Amino acid sequence: MREHKPRPFVDLMVSIVIPSLILMKLSGAEDLGATNALVLALGFPLAWGSFELIYYRKFNFIALLGLISVLLTGGIGLLEIDNKWLAIKEAAIPGVIGIGVFISTFTRYALIRTIVLNKAMIQVDAVIEQLNKNGTIEVFNHRLRNANFLFSGTFVFSSIMNYILAKWIVVSPSGSSAFNEELGRLTFLSYPMIAIPSMIMMIGIMYYLWRTVTRLTGLTLEDVLVTKPD
Repeated sequence: MREHKPRPFVDLMVSIVIPSLILMKLSGAEDLGATNALVLALGFPLAWGSFELIYYRKFNFIALLGLISVLLTGGIGLLEIDNKWLAIKEAAIPGVIGIGVFISTFTRYALIRTIVLNKAMIQVDAVIEQLNKNGTIEVFNHRLRNANFLFSGTFVFSSIMNYILAKWIVVSPSGSSAFNEELGRLTFLSYPMIAIPSMIMMIGIMYYLWRTVTRLTGLTLEDVLVTKPD
């Protein structure tokens, strides 16, 4: 299986910057027109997401939701469906993820537990042994549950903000050049107003978790992390 390397700059350009510029600058009748501009703009994230899924042959639930989101956005614009459904769609995608993360808290496969107790990243057996020795395993499990709730909360925040932003910015009838321009502004503004705050919250949660692991075990980060042999 091919190794997938994160390319945040490419993701940002292909999924946000280029589509936003196309929608805002090329939707006029004298340019590409509303329909052609929308098809072209949506084609970039759709093609990139499809390439990622097909080339690396690895199922990615988040990427799949992203592709569904793009297709729904295209459907709303091309079929000229009432633009209120755009706000609902924008809220639904992170909302579904947030609900899934919340429900996972009550199962063996809580997302945060899966991330933290990853044998490819940390020495799980050593951590669990040290937690049991220190009598802090219950505290550790409690904090993992709290972190999972907080993690689901970041998606709830994203869902609410997506809905508010979509209702505020996209007010023109779908299928019009004005709708495309507003959709471009929505896509462009969603990054600094939603994605970056959500990312900061997630970084804070991960920092909290690493501090929890090192404090409750008494181990250093070097002791916890899996090191590759020379």
